[in-house]
Amino acid sequence: MEEYQDYSLSGKVFRTLSEQILSGKYQKGDELREVTVGKELGVSRTPVREAFRKLELEGLVTSIPNKGTYVNGISREDVQDIYMIRSRLEGLAARLATRRITKEQIDEMEEMLLLSEFYLKKGMTEQLSTLDGKFHFILYEACGSRMLKNVLTDFHRYVQMARRMSVKVENRAEKSIREHSEILAAIRDKDEDRAEKLMEEHIRHVVQNLHLEEI
Repeated sequence: MEEYQDYSLSGKVFRTLSEQILSGKYQKGDELREVTVGKELGVSRTPVREAFRKLELEGLVTSIPNKGTYVNGISREDVQDIYMIRSRLEGLAARLATRRITKEQIDEMEEMLLLSEFYLKKGMTEQLSTLDGKFHFILYEACGSRMLKNVLTDFHRYVQMARRMSVKVENRAEKSIREHSEILAAIRDKDEDRAEKLMEEHIRHVVQNLHLEEI
């Protein structure tokens, strides 16, 4: 069963604004104006207003009556909560993947690791970030749980925001690739406990290496 996608005009505006907020185009405290957004996207105020409501439900903006709609920031506590939840969920996904992963998915994850090592040597950080995400998304598929995959995929927007609004320390990419390799080895060996433990530790290492004081 395919995930529901809102292809209405307001749905398109919502997706565009979500991406712009998560990419850092709009910062904490920035005001979103219906007229301005409408002109930029070539739509009337009605779908923009509906999109603002959806953004507020997602926690991405706050609308203040008779004042305006403002982009929400993210606190240190939010980041810590995001990664605590993510570590538990992805740990479970890794455990399930040891039972359900296919050879093709293992091959895909191995390819992500090889490409990551290549781009690391080239210092191409943007590609590394993309490959990191792909590695985790393959794991979501491999866990074999549609519900868990959907929760992790939806939750990933908050992970993106935490990444955008904090700073990574040097050499983290190299450590991350090594941790990915160890996780994949545990999954390949069908060692459920080790796969879960390594994944939870991997996510904890990520948040430990974020400069939360910058948020």
